[in-house]
Amino acid sequence: MASVEMLMPKMGESITEGTILTWLKKEGDSIDQDESVLEVATDKVDTEVPATHGGILKKILAKEGDVVAVGATIAIIETEGDSNDSTSKTSHAENTKEALISAAPANTSALISFPESKEGILSDDGRFYSPLVLSIAKEEGISKSELSKIPGTGKEGRVTKQDMLNYLKVRGEKSQISATPSISAPKVLVSVSASDEIIEMDRMRKMIAQRMIESRRISAHVTSFVEADMTNIVLWRERNKDAYRSKYGEGITYTPFFIEAVAKAIRDFPMINISVDGDRIIRKKDINIGMAVALPSGNLIVPVIHNAEQLNIVGISKKVNELANKARNNKLTADDVSGGTYTVSNVGSFGNVMGTPIILQPQVAIMAVGAIVKKPAVVETPTGDVIAIRHKMFLSHSYDHRVVDGSLGGMFVRRVADYLEAFDLNTTL
Repeated sequence: MASVEMLMPKMGESITEGTILTWLKKEGDSIDQDESVLEVATDKVDTEVPATHGGILKKILAKEGDVVAVGATIAIIETEGDSNDSTSKTSHAENTKEALISAAPANTSALISFPESKEGILSDDGRFYSPLVLSIAKEEGISKSELSKIPGTGKEGRVTKQDMLNYLKVRGEKSQISATPSISAPKVLVSVSASDEIIEMDRMRKMIAQRMIESRRISAHVTSFVEADMTNIVLWRERNKDAYRSKYGEGITYTPFFIEAVAKAIRDFPMINISVDGDRIIRKKDINIGMAVALPSGNLIVPVIHNAEQLNIVGISKKVNELANKARNNKLTADDVSGGTYTVSNVGSFGNVMGTPIILQPQVAIMAVGAIVKKPAVVETPTGDVIAIRHKMFLSHSYDHRVVDGSLGGMFVRRVADYLEAFDLNTTL
């Protein structure tokens, strides 16, 4: 018999840890390769993790509720085979405990231990940390995620001893906001009467609240507004929605038109399709557009349409319907919600005419589309201006003023509106 380590898998871009939700198998159970063994939650999605090998689940090393680093051993599987193939040793299993973070699911700010090194380490984000810096971080209880956000003044942006001391001084004075701000400790006392109902936030709501606080802290939010004439799109959809359903077996919403127009505008203004890493701007080659989807619970999740610029209106519509259905049925995978470079939020679906959306980090912009309403408007014709009833909609474009100036932010949302207004009524399915 051989013992094989089952590791916490990497479940999407930028995900470094996961929370053990439920073990679907118990110690001593027989498991098949690729059979689901446990459920894991990340800051993006909940998913089932399959067994890497078939055999007997010999030992569970991570308890339900533990936050575990990607790559840490979470279980030992006993398989049939040569014991020389074993990759599990008692000493290694003991060391694994250092990578397990015993914390409630909501407390994702718990520490992941730093490996000891005489020469320093190169982290997952490409930054080098010296042994002295790592030692200070360990002594002061600074997590990897918090360490990665400390500005470095050394060569190639390295964090120096003085950087650490300066950060600790500010941190000690509590004048900076924590890397993972608390949402559970209010700054003022809240009075509760006997008639009030107290509702505990679920895990997803806590994460959403935390992400929103972080985004407002990180990005300098500015919002520009443009009103677009949606008449051509409304008329085309009314004429073709029955034929579309008959041909493809599903409906077509307005969302695909928004995403198509945004993808075209990003090609015209690629500096919207960026992220910020310290003092560096990273321009993304792929145009991956996230769409905010409201779940039955009232929470929000953002699945991503990858390479949206390569799809026509039918292809985008099929992807929109697929992801929306998966989101509402809790079937999204880590890949479905990873890699987004820009986000669209349809506040019009709730009857709102406009909104000021909060940027989804590490992106630098997000667009909210409002309700489409009929309005009298001046229309230019060959024989002169006339007043006609048109279908109008507001676009609200929030962007990070650290890297997106008002001219770019304003021109981008205007270009999106231009593409929507220029939609060809003769477009075929």
